[in-house]
Amino acid sequence: MDDDLERSPLWLILVEVVHRLPMYRYHKAYVRDHILLEDPEITAEELSKRLDIPLGEALVILSELRGGLKESEQHEGEEDEV
Repeated sequence: MDDDLERSPLWLILVEVVHRLPMYRYHKAYVRDHILLEDPEITAEELSKRLDIPLGEALVILSELRGGLKESEQHEGEEDEV
């Protein structure tokens, strides 16, 4: 994900709007449980087309899931050092 996009003042507004979409949490779970396992390098554009969802929703989902993966990897590394 492009860090410039997440630094934009509009990013937080996009995230808020996406979180209010009725199917957002189901789309996010499906991406986490199925799509990222099959294609971890999928782009937001590809995800948007594949699920027929707005590009903004795809951007937020991938940002959150990939950010979560990075955080969990960091925590695993910290546990190994203890």
